[in-house]
Amino acid sequence: MKTLLSMMFEFFKTGLFAIGGGLATLPFLQEIGIRTGWFSNEELANMVAVSESTPGPIGVNMSTYVGFHMFGVPGAILTSLSLVVPSIIVILIVSSFLDRFKENHYVQDAFYGLRAASTGLIAAACWGVVCIALLHVEAFQASGAVTDLVNPVALVLAIVLLILTNKGPLKKLHPVVFLAASAVIGVLFL
Repeated sequence: MKTLLSMMFEFFKTGLFAIGGGLATLPFLQEIGIRTGWFSNEELANMVAVSESTPGPIGVNMSTYVGFHMFGVPGAILTSLSLVVPSIIVILIVSSFLDRFKENHYVQDAFYGLRAASTGLIAAACWGVVCIALLHVEAFQASGAVTDLVNPVALVLAIVLLILTNKGPLKKLHPVVFLAASAVIGVLFL
């Protein structure tokens, strides 16, 4: 059942537990889409593409996109606030105690552990993006043919972009050029 209140609660939980930035929200969003049916993996991939290509934090952009997609402007505003409010609350609480306890080894160990958790969430998000962008898991499951697993056009595009952004004279181009070229290629071929 999709209600604005339940969506706000889901984004509040995401904001509370997605430590590590916007990409850390992707596993949470994928799980929300699967569990609630509010959006498919393909729609999530589109949300990632739009959120990455617009200014601002990807997590907030995605919450705004999902909220707007489901409930229009009120949904966009409320889901964005729902994602951000937990961070504000946590920052206020932590900052009030951090000065007193910053030398405490338990506090230092907790922050050290959060780095690993953040890295894991970002790695999971990266794997999710690879699966959505380069693989056709559903086609592979339906046919069982390994040739149906990989999206060859997307794979070639990813390899070409990797080479162009790291080698040769084109690596000095602004990332917007590569985003625009990828968007055009994606619209034409994918």
